[in-house]
Amino acid sequence: MRAVAARVTRAAVRVDGAVVGEIDGPGLLVLLGVHRDDGPDAAPLMARKLHELRVLPGERSCAELGAPLLVVSQFTLYGDTRKGRRPSWSAAAPPERAQPLVEAVVAALRERGATVATGVFGAQMAVESVNDGPFTVLVEV
Repeated sequence: MRAVAARVTRAAVRVDGAVVGEIDGPGLLVLLGVHRDDGPDAAPLMARKLHELRVLPGERSCAELGAPLLVVSQFTLYGDTRKGRRPSWSAAAPPERAQPLVEAVVAALRERGATVATGVFGAQMAVESVNDGPFTVLVEV
């Protein structure tokens, strides 16, 4: 499982022009990709890492500040561009495997007490963010 976590002052995701998830920061915009070999055990590990990631002001985490997270599924994080001009998506989990794992990460974050907004799995989404810093890191489990 792989995530790009960006520190934001606000972020929102729209589907068909309507806001389906948004947060006011400080918080994290999380683009979350699932690898074809990921299993259910990866979800709580990723949730813990994201919730306790000390990248918010004062080197604190969402857990410490009660800061929100906006989680958006992003299969393209497993795009392989090493050969040719067209990415290969073979490392990404198929939707029927990825969706339950994305939902499991969101559920695990909420179980930890996090405020979590989400996009819509598989939808064409417009993601807006105001990056703080900008500060963006890759998180993997």
